[in-house]
Amino acid sequence: MQICQCFIIMSYTIESIVEKTGARRLGNKPATIDWLLTDSRSLCFPEETLFFAIPTKRNNGARYIPDLYERGVRNFVVTSEDFKGLTMDSEQLKVTMAQECNFLIVPNTLKALQKLSEQHRGSFQIPVIGITGSNGKTIVKEWLHQLLSPDRVIVRSPRSYNSQIGVPLSVWQMNEESELGIFEAGISEMGEMRPLQNMIKPTIGILTNIGGAHQENFFSLQEKCMEKLSLFKDCDVVIYNGDNEMISNCVGKSMLTAREIAWSMKDIERPLYISRVEKREDHTVISYRYLEMDNTFCIPFIDDASIENSLNCLAACLYLMVPADQITERMARLEPVAMRLEVKDGKNNCILINDSYNSDLASLDIALDFLYRRSQSKGLKRTLILSDILETGQSTTTLYRKVAQLVHSRGIEKIIGVGAEISSCASKFDIEKYFFPDTKALLASDVIKKLKNEIILIKGSRNFSFDLVSEELELKVHETILEVNLGAMVANLNHYRSMLKPETKMVCMVKASAYGAGSYEIAKTLQEHHADYLAVAVADEGSDLRKAGITASIIIMDPELTAFKTMFDYKLEPEVYNFHLLDALIKAAEKEGITNFPIHVKLDTGMHRLGFEEKDIPQLIRRLKNQNAVIPRSVFSHFVGSDSPQFDAFTRQQIERYEHMSTELQEAFPHKILRHICNTAGIERFPGAQFDMVRLGIGLYGISPIDNSVINNVSTLKTTILQIRDVAEEDTVGYSRKGHLVRPSRIAAIPIGYADGLNRHLGCGHGYCLVNGKKAPYVGNICMDVCMIDVTDIDCREGDQAVIFGDELPITVLSDTLDTIPYEVLTGISTRVKRVYYQD
Repeated sequence: MQICQCFIIMSYTIESIVEKTGARRLGNKPATIDWLLTDSRSLCFPEETLFFAIPTKRNNGARYIPDLYERGVRNFVVTSEDFKGLTMDSEQLKVTMAQECNFLIVPNTLKALQKLSEQHRGSFQIPVIGITGSNGKTIVKEWLHQLLSPDRVIVRSPRSYNSQIGVPLSVWQMNEESELGIFEAGISEMGEMRPLQNMIKPTIGILTNIGGAHQENFFSLQEKCMEKLSLFKDCDVVIYNGDNEMISNCVGKSMLTAREIAWSMKDIERPLYISRVEKREDHTVISYRYLEMDNTFCIPFIDDASIENSLNCLAACLYLMVPADQITERMARLEPVAMRLEVKDGKNNCILINDSYNSDLASLDIALDFLYRRSQSKGLKRTLILSDILETGQSTTTLYRKVAQLVHSRGIEKIIGVGAEISSCASKFDIEKYFFPDTKALLASDVIKKLKNEIILIKGSRNFSFDLVSEELELKVHETILEVNLGAMVANLNHYRSMLKPETKMVCMVKASAYGAGSYEIAKTLQEHHADYLAVAVADEGSDLRKAGITASIIIMDPELTAFKTMFDYKLEPEVYNFHLLDALIKAAEKEGITNFPIHVKLDTGMHRLGFEEKDIPQLIRRLKNQNAVIPRSVFSHFVGSDSPQFDAFTRQQIERYEHMSTELQEAFPHKILRHICNTAGIERFPGAQFDMVRLGIGLYGISPIDNSVINNVSTLKTTILQIRDVAEEDTVGYSRKGHLVRPSRIAAIPIGYADGLNRHLGCGHGYCLVNGKKAPYVGNICMDVCMIDVTDIDCREGDQAVIFGDELPITVLSDTLDTIPYEVLTGISTRVKRVYYQD
């Protein structure tokens, strides 16, 4: 997946980049490079950009070079094969590009990017913290930035950019003013850490933990741990949890020469001994001993993960000789890390993109790019609410000149600046603009009240408390929300893509409002990640996506005879499963003067639901050949039981029947007809039946249809506690007195009911939700809009969150309790439940 954006760098001449990469240069145009680019959609400043045409399993960046050339880019890193492909069909293009462009020819463009980053890193002799582990990398990185930035200029990975592409772009941000680097390194298989180590070259290593994430490509947790530890081979010090026996054993085997700060809550002999961890109502007090000195600090969090993350940060601060009193002061002010760009409905027909916890130039670029993509075809004014960007080490004039350039390049039409520094540079912004000395003044102004029909990015340094701005602008309709993790959905997409041949296409199912997740945001993200087809049930679903700006090919799985005009107008490709539908479609197309309208022919190979039978194929061929209104684009069928080994013999019969029928149809036509039969389970269990294309359904949303396991959870349904009351043992709770208590109880009411999609059969103790990580059974009947839960044994209060399903409470727990499938639970979430989208 190409996850990267444009990143600003120190200026380099094109000659020096040729020298650093060992590239062969074609073209002699003078050039100075300020920006690196790997994703054509994120182009900012074409004249100073160097584009790396990086191939992926599904795509190749070289495809976008002609478009980038038209948009002003003149410097490209390509392979010789890509360059030949570019100029093969156009001699004029070859001449023009040779005169105006620089092409740097390399054997491998990704390795060239990494080599360039490695050479760049070698120019700096500063401390660099390298962070790896299964979880917590981004939080540790951001907390270290909060703890250390008052004293030094820090360069760090934007968000969780820790991949083979993300790391070089992150390291490339280092400049003469950088005093400390903090970079994440993430891997998913053996051999990936070595190039990351070469680029980061950490002097301080932090291993957060080892868990099951990305475990499928490792033989064991120990193997994964050893691979991650290879990041630290040249470190001066390594920080880790000394109480984790497996990690300690792996560190011992890794032959690292670094000093170890293995913190421990058990072993007083460890260099950093944690003598006390005391959780209180809303904070945790931690006492520790380091170098024979005892100290205490507190953090405003009580969960175990935050405690562990803070201890890794503590060890790094101590090694960097931050005074204990400063550590105590700053730990108490740690802010939660927003690792997401949240999309929310705002007041007055506004859309909010909330990124209100941190602000720097690189993350501003990412957020502006996200806003720009989400604003296309919506007809909303693009507005940026931006605070002072603090602790950059750059002069105010230089910093906000760059900000103004970014704002202009992303088509921002209105800026609302907050803070003395950005206000002093108001003249640099040649758009509608308003400036305020602080957040309080902004909230008191008419400007915030008059925002209307706008898509608004809220981007602020944590000192400015922009969460108050987000809260003021947010449309508060219902306190129950469905959070949709777009990053997890993309991870699921790539999980199944990894099982396919490179040439195999993919249809992604977004019917039923994308299995309840919300069709537009899902479709938009899938389109950005190059899904070959989207599929919906009916034409209205498809036309809604078109109106919202979705341009990808869309299949209509259940076309209605009354919807032909809609399909023609919006270029929606229908499934055709019998002669009645086919004839009606041909007649309608001919009446409209339409020719070669693509259709998808469905065959019945054993489902016996819809589709042409084997005996129909000769007549189907004749009917299709005797007209030119429609043309078969694909031919497909449905598996009956590809998820279960007990049906494997029948599944193989289906494959044989389908191969015979589809071959007969293909041989009757000269053009390529795509063939597909595999659903999500089929992708995994019958790789030999990939044919030309596969269809990904429930797996896209994180559920394996084979064993109901969760791959990457996409949807989290949550709500808040409205009221808590004490109820006596002899009383009952809810309608018809169904909630029988057996002890004095604390009963909480939460604003979710069967009208929201919470099944009534979960009531009366059959199901539970999670409150502060603990099980809270449903008490009595579930009502239309509200239900009651037992929180007697849970430390909670009104306003606390209740999770109906999500990461810690898989949706399969609900579906198993209800004796149904996850599809039914997901698609049953009411449209009145607000969807909130975020991207890790």
